[in-house]
Amino acid sequence: MTAELTGSTALVTGATAGIGRVIALRLAALGASVVVHGRDQQRGAEIVDEVAVAGGSARFVSADLSDAEDVLRLAAAAGEVDVLINNAGIYRFTSTPETTAELFDTHMAINTRAPLLLVGALAPGMAARGRGAIVSLSTVAATTPARGAAAYGASKAALELLTRVWADEFGAQGVRVNAVSPGPVHTPGTKEMGDEALQTIARTTVLGRAAEPEEIAEAVLFLASSRASYITGSVLEVGGGHLAIG
Repeated sequence: MTAELTGSTALVTGATAGIGRVIALRLAALGASVVVHGRDQQRGAEIVDEVAVAGGSARFVSADLSDAEDVLRLAAAAGEVDVLINNAGIYRFTSTPETTAELFDTHMAINTRAPLLLVGALAPGMAARGRGAIVSLSTVAATTPARGAAAYGASKAALELLTRVWADEFGAQGVRVNAVSPGPVHTPGTKEMGDEALQTIARTTVLGRAAEPEEIAEAVLFLASSRASYITGSVLEVGGGHLAIG
């Protein structure tokens, strides 16, 4: 793998497990100095050590993304960032009557407000330097109704609109902003759903299976790299394809 990101700094939220972990490791392999965000100090230390053993550079910063002030502290601790990956997210599946105001607000705080605050804090620096890439993780549930996912889908649909707004807002200054919309994926988070629930969703795809984290990470890395230099304001679906009706 070429060191195409040498000299750059990347912040990856939710980078201690699942898709985020793979993204952080791949960015480091590409030469980026990676700011690993998460909540678990031990897992954070493990990924920093793994990057160091491979000859890369990483450091861990803990922050509660449901707390606006802590999000801004994370941005300040990250410093000048060239690549921002808004990967962290929460999903709790409940019916609308069972969705409390607190649960809805938590989805919006972590899935929508945290990326908004990070972009607001970090994108101006990218614009001033004339370069930067922002990639956010959405979900197919942002555009396709999913039972029990009203709060989750709404929070990610808002993130997709913000992606297009940011692309317009910062594009003239050399900052590209895109999103990746995964379908079902094998992660520690989806494991909590149970294998049968995940496979039920997977059977609605053309490929008939759930993705591995590495398959989603490759799409993110592409959009973050110079290989996607003429792509901005796009939401790339990595969902295994849609079955035809009829």
